Amino acid sequence: MLPQEIIRRKRDGEALSEAEIGFFVQGIAEESIGEGQVAAFAMAVFHKGMSEAETVALTRQMTRSGRILDWHHLDLPGPVLDKHSTGGVGDKVSLILAPLVAAAGGFVPMISGRGLGHTGGTLDKLASIPGYRTDLDATEFQQVVREVGCAIIGPSADLAPADRRLYAVRDVTATVESLPLIIASILSKKLAAGLDGLVMDVKFGSGAFAASRAMARKLAKGIVAVGEDAGLKTAALITDMHQPLGRTAGNALEVAEALAFLQGDGDRDPRLLTVSLALAGELLALGGLASDAGEGRAKAAARLADGSAREIFARMATALGGPADFADRPGDYLPKAAICRPCPAPRAGYIRCMDTRRIGLVVLALGGGRRDAAAAIDPSVGLSEIRGLGHEIHLGEPLALVHAADEASFAAAIAALQGAVEIGDKAPPKTPILRERMHSRQDAETPTRTTE
Repeated sequence: MLPQEIIRRKRDGEALSEAEIGFFVQGIAEESIGEGQVAAFAMAVFHKGMSEAETVALTRQMTRSGRILDWHHLDLPGPVLDKHSTGGVGDKVSLILAPLVAAAGGFVPMISGRGLGHTGGTLDKLASIPGYRTDLDATEFQQVVREVGCAIIGPSADLAPADRRLYAVRDVTATVESLPLIIASILSKKLAAGLDGLVMDVKFGSGAFAASRAMARKLAKGIVAVGEDAGLKTAALITDMHQPLGRTAGNALEVAEALAFLQGDGDRDPRLLTVSLALAGELLALGGLASDAGEGRAKAAARLADGSAREIFARMATALGGPADFADRPGDYLPKAAICRPCPAPRAGYIRCMDTRRIGLVVLALGGGRRDAAAAIDPSVGLSEIRGLGHEIHLGEPLALVHAADEASFAAAIAALQGAVEIGDKAPPKTPILRERMHSRQDAETPTRTTE
């Protein structure tokens, strides 16, 4: 086979065979196909798309391009489960969900990533814990999962290596937003992790990759269908990202909120609680640990209430190199910004609208995200006590607390945050955070609307 002929056929809108896709993926992984041809292939798929059969084949071949974790030899007494989010502002659900599902009987080998653009990354959040390791090899990773119940680490070089190279090319060739390539990228890594079940949190709104609900539905439908065809039990929830999730945005601040959430300190953010329990319920049902998602939610809520999820988070942090007493004394270890002052509301009224992407960029500009791949992150900066949509606010009352490294970045954050929040005379209509649920191919054709 010739790479250029495969590129030509896809460029002309023809369907590729699994053999052709396998040949090309192998060439990507082995670097026998140059970056120019990889880029041309990505652009051809971006413009011409792929059928479901092609997307399944691409996912399968990318999974097989490297090591596939096998859990059978560990004789785990529960299913291997995981969750993936399409990203958002303030999304610290992974920090809550992994120990929560583990406390309910699942085993969660969560391979996460760093921040992309205006969205935060789970690994960047965990890096604010002194000593926490995200670079375990497969043996160490599986040992921690077996002993603790969960581990959140970064991707290793031998899991789906074709995806790593293809993604790097997509990132610099404006081909990231291709649904077949997105689906194959997500699922190949999850299949390589040897999962029994996967739940997807597909977000839409001003702070999400999918700006529209229709786009989120299309992505969720594709992931459920392709996951099912690839032999992975898959469910998807479509959730709202028209405002930050939780009350913080910023790495150390989100770790602190997640730990307080698990400990039950103060009032839990209701939207964060709804999403966390819903995703946990889906996973427990997929893994056979609950008869349905409703029973799964109840079981997860019980593990949250009795403190067992918090205990597993503490054990995970220690097992992965964090301080032995981190969960008991997070304030002694998490970095703190030099400046912490309020951002005053410029007028009285109700918070009617948020440009959530712009709020994420405020955190990035403070130093909480990367402007380029080599940039360092300041884990201490960000926003806390963020007021949500519908909040009645008085003139000068804080829209949020700004955690900044210096006066210049603090002043810039104040101006940007005030510009990202619209205050009006009337409260906006209330909208649920959970919008739709898909847990089989049939649901992907006729998704279930959810209520709260």
